[in-house]
Amino acid sequence: MGLPSPVTLLLGLLIFQGFPRPLSGGLVFIPSFIRTSVPEVSASLVGAPEDVAVSLSLLQAEAGLLPVPACGELNNDTGDWNLTVTRSVNVLEVTVRLKRAPRRCSSDETDPFSESPCLVQALLVSASRNSSCLAHLPIQVEIYANSSLAQNASENMTVIPNQVYQPLGPCPCNLTAGACDVRCCCDQECSPEVTELFRESCFTGVFGGDVNPLFDQLCSAERVPGAADWFPLLCVQSPSASSPFLGYFHLGAVAPGQRAPLEVSVHTDPKDFSDFGYKQGDPVMTADKAYFTVPQVSLAGQCVQDAPVGFLQNFDVRCVTDLEVYRERAGVVNTRIKNGAVGGIVTPKVTYEEATDLDRFLSTETLLGAGSAPRNVTVEEHYVFRWNNNTISGVHVRIVRAEINAHQKGAMTQRFTVTFLSYNGGDGRGTSGNPGYQLGRPVRAVDANGTHGVSTLHLWQPAGRGLCTSATFKPVLFGEDALSGCLLEVGLGEDCGQLRKKAVEMLDSLMQATHVAMRGNSDYSDLSDGWLEILRAGAPDMGAPDTGADPSVGSGNGTCLDVPAQLSIRILFSDAGAVEGIAQQEILGAEMRVSPVDWQFPCRLTCEPQADLLPLSASVQFIKIPAQPPRPLTRFQVNFTEYDCDRNDVCWPQLLYPLTRDYRGEPYPQCVAKGLLLAFLSVVAVLLQVPRPRRHKA
Repeated sequence: MGLPSPVTLLLGLLIFQGFPRPLSGGLVFIPSFIRTSVPEVSASLVGAPEDVAVSLSLLQAEAGLLPVPACGELNNDTGDWNLTVTRSVNVLEVTVRLKRAPRRCSSDETDPFSESPCLVQALLVSASRNSSCLAHLPIQVEIYANSSLAQNASENMTVIPNQVYQPLGPCPCNLTAGACDVRCCCDQECSPEVTELFRESCFTGVFGGDVNPLFDQLCSAERVPGAADWFPLLCVQSPSASSPFLGYFHLGAVAPGQRAPLEVSVHTDPKDFSDFGYKQGDPVMTADKAYFTVPQVSLAGQCVQDAPVGFLQNFDVRCVTDLEVYRERAGVVNTRIKNGAVGGIVTPKVTYEEATDLDRFLSTETLLGAGSAPRNVTVEEHYVFRWNNNTISGVHVRIVRAEINAHQKGAMTQRFTVTFLSYNGGDGRGTSGNPGYQLGRPVRAVDANGTHGVSTLHLWQPAGRGLCTSATFKPVLFGEDALSGCLLEVGLGEDCGQLRKKAVEMLDSLMQATHVAMRGNSDYSDLSDGWLEILRAGAPDMGAPDTGADPSVGSGNGTCLDVPAQLSIRILFSDAGAVEGIAQQEILGAEMRVSPVDWQFPCRLTCEPQADLLPLSASVQFIKIPAQPPRPLTRFQVNFTEYDCDRNDVCWPQLLYPLTRDYRGEPYPQCVAKGLLLAFLSVVAVLLQVPRPRRHKA
């Protein structure tokens, strides 16, 4: 192990002596010490008076001498470094920048992946007033040849190591540049003292830096406990440098890079190909050759206000907006949308509604001002596009608005939906597949009694405080397990019968459907077209009187038994064939089960006269049933699990895999014929090697 460089020892002694701390006057550099490998660093001098002076000096550590600089005798030789100071309120922004790179750092002969730096220096930024030192900032500089330095001719070539021989990312857990990552023992930015703090809890495996692991089949690997005795006879000889992760990220190559100009406009004109018809995913265009935009949620979880609407791409998003910065979007009344044909224009039909329950959208505190007029805000926007082949035949927009106080503050939840329906899609309920269900599409349902106009199964979508009275509904999506819930307010004076009735009413809002569609295109008007009755278990009867004799909530023990609080929906489905190679999935059955709980009003010494909250939950689970019953396990598979192909690396049944029925590469009779031919040739080869007895003449 080599000794540290003189610059490192110098800065270490400076830090040990308390050099970075403010000397007097309360001034301090933030950060107090900088170790950099880039040609530009910045720091802040906090609490600086008007007459403070900032200077830069180059520290020298020759002949083992430790210089202790005095602010009145600072070395004016800054070499190739430049100091820039920007003043703000009680803060000085200090920037140290490398003016030009040394020749050895920009030379074409320098190894771009050298382990030793090409520039090692120690700098000292000092703050003084009247030749009196106030604060110091030590800077340790270690710049490598592959750092971003001055402009040179070699910058347009990015050298990437060939990953056939060297994998990228030797330390995947090193996630923070210029800082030590906790539990990442391969991070070179962690000092040995810091690494000792988490030495026993280091990340293991590839993420912890073991990018060249020894796999079990290597002869040089340690024998796994319980391995078979014949393992050394079938092990693999391979050099340790042959990592299984070689070439995993990119194919290493030398790629020329093109320098982008400094002044590049990021706003480009939208490309309009709508005159020749829309394709799925194409942005919907307006007559002004602009994108038709609706707020959407990005991959980072933020709401993008001007996101283009893609053709045949449905979405349902919610955006949270601060009322203080809320601004109304431009209306769509006068917007003209290109329908996809040459010269074709569609004008949206807009309808307005008033929001009835503001608690679903607002989580605010109201500040009433004298004589302040109310203002209108948009809480929901629903867009329905009618499409025909590759054109748009109509657009219907429903906007839900709410009236709030002009000085109201807080957060508002907005909802934006876009739905594409066929021009002859009827009432707009659409399909969820043709014929089988598609993953992520709503599960179709219907109420055979006709009392509830439901078209799909629903779960709760909590809003605001999460109360059941303000919760909205979201559809159950095929193939996606989900869990939702809400909070039911319970008053101190309510008895158990009233509590059960309120809980049943809330759960019944999710149980209005009586039948579920077997296929994704079942006809709503014909129950014989693949509709299955939903089985119900444990569902209480709404019309039956409550016969519970347990005490009321406000009585002595305050306990209510058998309160309906949990709804579980289980849906069985399976593969029912394929259309053009795409598997079609159908629902085989559905069950709704209500489970009761025992609930007690929380009282300590006394019961406070305020309402409590009873959590209600609803879950949906999709269970896939195999189209054919699985083969039962043989006695050999039950007794000898060490030969099970699903549990072990060595699989004896795969020794003759091409001759088994599990092999699907060729027809089974053809595989058998080739196997018999191979066996015949093997027998012939053995017979030809046996020497024949010679006949001797008498």
